[in-house]
Amino acid sequence: MDTKIMLSATWVVVTLIYLYGDVLRICSGDLAKSMADKNLNQFVWLGIAVLMLTPILMVFLTLILPQSVSRWANIIVAAFFFLFNLVGLPTYPSLYDKFLLAVSMGFNVVTIWYAWNWIGT
Repeated sequence: MDTKIMLSATWVVVTLIYLYGDVLRICSGDLAKSMADKNLNQFVWLGIAVLMLTPILMVFLTLILPQSVSRWANIIVAAFFFLFNLVGLPTYPSLYDKFLLAVSMGFNVVTIWYAWNWIGT
């Protein structure tokens, strides 16, 4: 299968895992508990929006960027999310969150592997 499609698909999976985790956090009440004492300003929310928009944009960018640019973008962005989630993993109290983050990190590794081994088109 075309590497562009495989890479794009990994970003779809990661995005859906993040969304599923958000839904579970809302339904379980974990989100309300974790946000109760936080007073976040618009710049923090903007940062969160940019952070969560990135994997969504990678679905599209992987398909349209030139191969060499897309390859490195996939490696860099997937490595960033892997490290970001690795650092954040201990801060999540719920087992389902830890599980979903571990799975998403597995897909980050798959993304890096496919991108690293992507030779021309």
